[in-house]
Amino acid sequence: MYTSTREVARTIDHSLLGPTMIIDELEQGCRLAIDYGVASVCIMPHYLKRCAELLAGSDVKASTTIGFPHGGHTTAIKRAEAQQALADGCQELDMVVNVGRVLSDDWDYVTAEIKAVIQITHDAGQKVKVIFENCYLEERHKIRLCEICSELNADWVKTSTGYGSQGATFADVQLMVENTPPQVEVKAAGGIRDLDTLLKFLELGVTRVGASRTQELLDEFKTRL
Repeated sequence: MYTSTREVARTIDHSLLGPTMIIDELEQGCRLAIDYGVASVCIMPHYLKRCAELLAGSDVKASTTIGFPHGGHTTAIKRAEAQQALADGCQELDMVVNVGRVLSDDWDYVTAEIKAVIQITHDAGQKVKVIFENCYLEERHKIRLCEICSELNADWVKTSTGYGSQGATFADVQLMVENTPPQVEVKAAGGIRDLDTLLKFLELGVTRVGASRTQELLDEFKTRL
């Protein structure tokens, strides 16, 4: 399916979200992303503006997180985070749903919040990935979130933050692909540490993967070729 390292690289969002990452690591991570030609760098908000400056002129997009990692921020704060991110040059926003509201079946709240962030972002001509944090949800929650995101024209639905009790699973990805239309893509994130796992997710229909071991994964793919 994938015949070049470049093709695989274009499915990866290079993750720079570790809470202890220092500035030198963030700088090096952005430069690595450019060297390998990945899809985007997903970086902590405080370094997003610099990230966007470093990526300017490349094909790599600047992305960041909203309501990360637990999703419990108020809608007003998520809106403000989105506005700040867009002002700082963000092109793709990875937003965490309010998990507690999902588990409470408070679907009006959940829908309104996702809609608010999507509207701000789409009005600015940029894109949104909606993170479910599937490890805490039942199947019916995941399906309903897929329906809501489809109705609201989210650009991606995403499995996990990578900071929950479990990351992406093949079963969750299959469920999400089956319950979203083609225009709503699926991103797998969390625990993708080897090339075979990454390739299996792509085979299942994922178009983006979140990875922190980008260099290792792409070097191995190049070696296999």
